[in-house]
Amino acid sequence: MTVTTGTSPVLAFLKRPLVVALILIAALLLLGEALSPGFASVQQVLRLLIVAALLGIVAAGQNLVILGGREGIDLSVGGVISLSAIIAGNVMNGADGGILPAIVACVVAGGLIGLFNGLGVTLLRIPPLVMTLGMLGVLQGLLVVVRNGIPSGLAAPGLSQFVTRPFLLGLPGIIWLWVAIGLLMAFMLTRTVYGHRIYAIGSNEQAAFMAGVPVRATRISLFVLSGVFAAIAGICLLGYSGTSFANVGEQYMLPSIIAVVFGGTPLAGGKGGYTGTMAGALLLVILQGILTTVNIDESGRQMVFGATLLLLMLFYGRGRAMRG
Repeated sequence: MTVTTGTSPVLAFLKRPLVVALILIAALLLLGEALSPGFASVQQVLRLLIVAALLGIVAAGQNLVILGGREGIDLSVGGVISLSAIIAGNVMNGADGGILPAIVACVVAGGLIGLFNGLGVTLLRIPPLVMTLGMLGVLQGLLVVVRNGIPSGLAAPGLSQFVTRPFLLGLPGIIWLWVAIGLLMAFMLTRTVYGHRIYAIGSNEQAAFMAGVPVRATRISLFVLSGVFAAIAGICLLGYSGTSFANVGEQYMLPSIIAVVFGGTPLAGGKGGYTGTMAGALLLVILQGILTTVNIDESGRQMVFGATLLLLMLFYGRGRAMRG
């Protein structure tokens, strides 16, 4: 009698993070519909997709930093989002003619903040967690001093329409932007030398260096991209809310990490991708919608998200005992 070992193809397929996320998305939509009829309606799902796109854009940069290894996490994304929303709101100040200058200003600001983070991590050897947390503190203090928590600036009508109104096939422009980012990320990570370098330094930084990969430059670029994606999210968030205030981006910091980890990218880096992160972002937004439906306040939702991150780290073994 032959004893068969190994996992069946079906079970292996069902254990894939992306598949798990999609199954949970369907289950949560059914649960939401049961708790509140209309939760899974077309209009409600469309609103959830808009919010998921905002989170997904932030998580794109977070995904890159985490893929690069060395326990890379960008905790400054919340501050970058808040700063970008305020810059964009004040530059455009309700006028469509200010949209392009606002985009340029925000992308430059986000990129510079990411550059400082990258230089601190690579040249000064400051742990990413410490460096980006310190940057977040600087940005929060700057925003409080400049605006004192008072809403500032107005979104241009064109930006608000791009984020909230149907654009193509009944979907708002922000969703198509998210799809474009997803395609760009997939191409970059799988079809370019730069993408292969990201996986190389995330898997084994020393081996990548010996193979001629510019480790420092690559890692710095990851933080720059994280800042740029957070800035884009800040602009879109302004279009969604209409105005901005000092801590508008803080709610995206922890969920952006959870979305990446749930999508199958371990905190150790070196493997994973953005497709799973997109599913993870949608899953978290649906979960947040259900928590709101059952009247759990913001502090309770943060506790749930924190517990979710801990469970995910246990489930994925922090990248199977963190590679060095």
